[in-house]
This record gives sequence, C-alpha cells and structure tokens, in this order.
Amino acid sequence: MSDSNAPTANPPALDAASRYWQTAMDLLGKLRENESANIDAAATVCAERIAKGGLVFLFGNGHSRMMCEEMTPRQGCFVGFVAFVELALSNHASIVGANGLRAPLYLEKYEGYSKELLKSFRFGPNDAFIVISTSGIRPVIVEMAAGAQERGLPVIAVVSRKHCENSPPAHSSGKKLIDVADIIIDNQCPPGDCVVELDGLDWRTGPVSTVTGGMIINMLRCATAEKLLALGHKPILLPSHQFVGNQSAADQLEAFYEGYRKSLKHLYE
Repeated sequence: MSDSNAPTANPPALDAASRYWQTAMDLLGKLRENESANIDAAATVCAERIAKGGLVFLFGNGHSRMMCEEMTPRQGCFVGFVAFVELALSNHASIVGANGLRAPLYLEKYEGYSKELLKSFRFGPNDAFIVISTSGIRPVIVEMAAGAQERGLPVIAVVSRKHCENSPPAHSSGKKLIDVADIIIDNQCPPGDCVVELDGLDWRTGPVSTVTGGMIINMLRCATAEKLLALGHKPILLPSHQFVGNQSAADQLEAFYEGYRKSLKHLYE
C-alpha cells in the first residue's frame, strides 16, 4: 500500500522540443484572449476596404515577409490582399556572398528607402496597409507605416509590444511602428523572439513569431472573409490546385488570376 504522506516526486523536466511546444501553445492562448478584439477591428477595416474595390497591402522585411506570403498567394486567400514584398529586403537565404544577409540588414536601417518604394504606386482612397515587424523599430518599417498614413491609408501593425516598447527607436524621428499605426495586434512574442534556453548556449533558440504571426494572419483572413460575405461581397478565392483533373478548381484558379489582375488597375493609372 502506498504511503499517502510520502513526498510527491518532481515531474521530469521537459525536453527542449516540449518546452518550445508548451510555450508556443501558451502564447497562442494569450493571443486569442488578448488580441481577438484587435483582430476583429482589423478585419473590419480590411473587409470594408476590399468591398469598395480597395487593396490591403502587407509589408514586412526579413523573416516577416513570410507572413505576407502566408496571406497571399496561399490556398484559401482571396482577391484584395497584396503581398508588398521587396526582394532586396527579404531574399537572404544565401546568408553570405551575393544575395546574402548583410545587405538586407543594412537596407532595413537606411532612412528614405521605404519612401522610394511607396512612390512606385498610386494608392487609392480605399486601400490600407498591414505592416509586420516583431521589433517594430527599423527605419524601413517605420517609414512604410508613416508613408501609408501620410497618404490617408489606415495602418494595421503586427508587432511584439514588449519588444517594441522596451527598445530604443532606430529612426531619427524617435518613432516606432506602434507610434504610426491605427490598429495594433500584439503577436505576444518576448523581446528577442526566442523562448528556449539551453545550458551551454549563450543565446536563446526557438523563435515563436512565425507561429503566432501565422495564426494572426489566418484569423484575420477568415474574419475578413466572413465580414465580406456579411457586406454582400463574395470574395474570389484561390482554391487548392492540387486536385488533379478537377476542372472546377482549374476554372476557379483562372477566375482568381483575372480578379487579381483587375484589382490592381488603379495602382498604375
């Protein structure tokens, strides 16, 4: 018979993979609890703009580019969202040499770069911006958001509040992304993004902004689609094109291409 008064054994320590999983799940729970209202407000802006023929641009440099492409082009995405991807700021898989990491890390600190990027388009009165950056301090990010606001476009920021608020500004204006955004969605990431400490490593590993950022993007996409339908606007979706021999999917893919082409018209007039 067991002794009910015996001390309880300490549970075994979680391995690194399990600790990462648990932390990520906890942050996703906090994201739903703390940011659902902000995501809903952002979806309202997106739906109202898209329903009027506007476009919602997603901009992020470096790794944040992944969140832009998670929104579009992606199965289940729809006409109205545009990935504003500048390759010079986000094509760095080579790490060293040509198209390496040094140049993008330099350019994101260069003031005036975003201003030149914005000059390439004639934005419409119903367009909007989603600017994505976990730190929210680099000049290219701050100027992209500020430039959108100067054009009268609402700005939705996806950022780590803890990182942004506790970091000194990198732009000469003293502003950060949270200072030039109309709606802020906190991705719940800690400063530095990584969450797993290991004995023997001087720096943490296990970044979580991809996990929480991907969730934000998909929650925002689904909420926007729901609101568009409520407005009587049926979005033109990109279907899964992996169903071999499915003519309806092929037809829908062509409809998506055409709808997307037409949606960009006002940018170049």
